[in-house]
Amino acid sequence: MIEIDGSWKSGSGTIVRDAVPFCILMGEGLHLKNIRAKRPKPGLRSQHLKALEASTRICGGELKGAWVGSREIHFVPRKAIEGGEYRWDIGTAGSATMLALTVLPLALFADGPSRYRITGGLFQDFAPSAFHLQHVLLAVLKKMGICVDVKIIRPGYVPQGQGVMEVTVMPARATLMPLSLVNQGRVVDIGGIALSSSLKARRVSERMALECRKALKLRGYDPKIDILYDDKEKPAYAVPSAQPGAALAIWAKTNTHCIVGSDMSGARRRSAEFIGKQTAKLLLEDLDTGASVDRHLADQLIPFAALAEGTSAFLVPRMTDHIEARLWLAEEILGAKTEVEGHFIRIQGIAYERGKWA
Repeated sequence: MIEIDGSWKSGSGTIVRDAVPFCILMGEGLHLKNIRAKRPKPGLRSQHLKALEASTRICGGELKGAWVGSREIHFVPRKAIEGGEYRWDIGTAGSATMLALTVLPLALFADGPSRYRITGGLFQDFAPSAFHLQHVLLAVLKKMGICVDVKIIRPGYVPQGQGVMEVTVMPARATLMPLSLVNQGRVVDIGGIALSSSLKARRVSERMALECRKALKLRGYDPKIDILYDDKEKPAYAVPSAQPGAALAIWAKTNTHCIVGSDMSGARRRSAEFIGKQTAKLLLEDLDTGASVDRHLADQLIPFAALAEGTSAFLVPRMTDHIEARLWLAEEILGAKTEVEGHFIRIQGIAYERGKWA
């Protein structure tokens, strides 16, 4: 049984969400202690618990000590990873995208296609937005031979959540291909989506997009941002949101096939103008570093690079505790070799294949 101290590195939920799937892939038991020790509310929250339960169900595993607030768990995988249809409801506005990213590495090596219907928050602070997942991460993972489709069924915001997304994953046909993004190149296109629910009267989507465009045009860019309004009379997706809310996401594509994104969700006393300006500012900050990935994509790619065959390499805007934690776990559990030189990350993958541990 692998022993992991959750207070190391970031001391965050990142360790929870990576450690269990990694152990499932390697066929190892896990003892995880000091869960989220460095967070204001230590222990498992609803979204972490649901991610653990989802991973356990996929592999028919045994999970002990897991409840909201728990700081220690024991986990043992019991059988091969099973595809099929699953439904999970976080029960709060906890991140549905985080849950999706937890089970995605497992679905890639399942015994058949997987379809996950996840209910929770789709747009909030401190978690990847559904737009970033769709238009940035999955677009980059496609270069590694990963085939995933994400559909937004219902937008979901803080505090009610109740957003719904459907994730369809085809198992990898072979080992994942490495990813080489070592030169940012020149920006050739910037796209985006400005979404608001039950806020059309205040023109929130338009105002977010307008301020974002202004900031980017000052730097010579001409972004194309789609404006979406979501309400009961005319929902933007299949089902209208349960509450008012807003989200803006933009992404820059370069001539070297890099995609750098930025996003922000609405919050109390956060104006549409602030969201537009800040989202543009964050994108420009990452582009100005010469990075080939954005600050969020930087750590999201690590599990997939660690599982791939060959060496993946990319430039990050800056090192973060999330990057350090994920690199550490990739080495500690998967056995991948990682190297960091300034902002340059190199990962020698383990060429994982379906059922390799069995």
